[in-house]
Amino acid sequence: MQPTPEAEHQAPGRVESALFFLKSRAFIARRWWQERNQPVSRHSHGTLWRGAPQIGHAKAALWTQLTPEEFPLTAGKVQNLRAACRRLHGTEVPAGEVFSFWKQLGRTTRSRGFTTGRELRSGCMVPNLGGGLCQLSGLLHAAALEAGVEVVERHEHSRTLPGTPLPPERDATVFWNYVDLRFRAPFAWRLEARLTATDLLVVIRAVTPSRCREDHAAAVSLGVPVRAAADGDCLTCGVTSCFRHPSATKNHAPAAGHTAFVLDGLWPEFDDWCRRHSKPGDRWYTPLDGQRWHKPNYAWSPPADATAYHATFETLLRSWRQRKLPGQGAVRQKFLLDAQRQLAETLGRRIDPQARHLIVSQTLLPHLWKAGYLGGRTFDVLVNRWPMEELQYRLDAAAEQHQQSDTLADFRADPELVHAENEALVAAARLITPHRAIAARFGSRALLLDWKMPEARPRVLPQEEPKWFFPASALGRKGIYELAEAMQGLGGELLVLGKAREGSNNPLEGIRHRSGDVSEIPACTAVVLPAWIEHEPRLALRALAAGVPVIATRNCGLPSHPLLIEIEAGDSEILREAMEECIGSPQACAVA
Repeated sequence: MQPTPEAEHQAPGRVESALFFLKSRAFIARRWWQERNQPVSRHSHGTLWRGAPQIGHAKAALWTQLTPEEFPLTAGKVQNLRAACRRLHGTEVPAGEVFSFWKQLGRTTRSRGFTTGRELRSGCMVPNLGGGLCQLSGLLHAAALEAGVEVVERHEHSRTLPGTPLPPERDATVFWNYVDLRFRAPFAWRLEARLTATDLLVVIRAVTPSRCREDHAAAVSLGVPVRAAADGDCLTCGVTSCFRHPSATKNHAPAAGHTAFVLDGLWPEFDDWCRRHSKPGDRWYTPLDGQRWHKPNYAWSPPADATAYHATFETLLRSWRQRKLPGQGAVRQKFLLDAQRQLAETLGRRIDPQARHLIVSQTLLPHLWKAGYLGGRTFDVLVNRWPMEELQYRLDAAAEQHQQSDTLADFRADPELVHAENEALVAAARLITPHRAIAARFGSRALLLDWKMPEARPRVLPQEEPKWFFPASALGRKGIYELAEAMQGLGGELLVLGKAREGSNNPLEGIRHRSGDVSEIPACTAVVLPAWIEHEPRLALRALAAGVPVIATRNCGLPSHPLLIEIEAGDSEILREAMEECIGSPQACAVA
């Protein structure tokens, strides 16, 4: 006869739990007093040793329990690892200094992003705030042993964990604040702790270390013989007589995870795709309810069976502050990046731990990656611009060709942010965009959407004099220098839509031009957009829908169309030839 779970494992009682609570508080107070007399430093994050050789590493799977019953606490564990890695990753420790797990991490509270996870206590896997961090401490200890550092303090679990990849001599448990993991090295070193979609990775880096002996490792025993822990956690162990069982099953219902849509500015192509791929129970995190606030750029339309969350106050504050900014330039770009960071952190804190897959707007991507919210999850990216590294490379090329420009080199993003975006794009599952040029940049990993074409409008045949429509501000990145060169002696009138200008330098000097209006597009000879950078060519799409020829660079990412002629950026001669073909003959322009 098979023994019942109650027979195999004695259910913990309330008295035992109360005694544990009192003893732990006494130990916490003792450690606090010890650290008042012998303080341990908290080390800063840095990049000095990011490229140093790897001298220790360890890896373990994250999602080892995927049944609906065990998923909630496993998801909580992963969330706690996510919050911990966010604070530990990039820590750089000077030579001879002690690294303390708890001093570096701090207390696990809900306000700091921690939640209920699985924790081993008295042989049981119980729900507890911050539960699951022992997986990280165990890997830290294993990596430290491989690196040859001196382990100053280390504690084993009192019971062996089912399925643990570490042998007892490499195991290390932690419990705030007196069960700690501490080590030091005679050389400076760097700690990297991060989550991929499936694994927890710990790496120690250092330059030419003088390796210590592994027998320096000192295991501090808890005085309890090591025995096997109960199989499963409070939700699956089968010990229903335990006093913890009713609350555990009530607060952690079986689940299988959901998708979270973490969104910023709306593109109709993205909204349509997200609606079609949203499933019942998914969560949508958007800046605000654009339909309620009459903000079309945030008017996402989550289906009725999804739950929507908003960062309304932060978004309204961002919009109000943005009104005081100049139309373009470094000040504006710095503000926008910082505002995107704040929005990403606000929405990231609200993502439910049970979200296994994310759909992320690219503007939020590097900030979510740096903050660790993407760790332990798969994610797709809604790509609405070139990656910052590629974007700056293209701007550098344009600035080299037009050194008189005041705007082409006026701002470059923080290299750390650029690095974070590159890492996140590499880790993404799919890169979703309607921009044909950007999709080509990512190859088979890109999912190319169809642009939403505006409704067709009747075209007004152009008059004898050519009339060219430039659907952007007269800036170098939009190709105004190439257009000005192409129009020398060509004749006709240039209609410029945007208000921003190049500043002290006026590339349109000597060319007949005026401010234009979108309503004038149907009466123009052609829409001309020789842009180095163009992410959202809505007016070019509108012109094509109205039967107006469009001359644009491949950088604009437009779809194939009979009235579209594509040219390379920076070539004013080819641009002029295309414009000459369009004078008086839109059909010739299309054939060209």
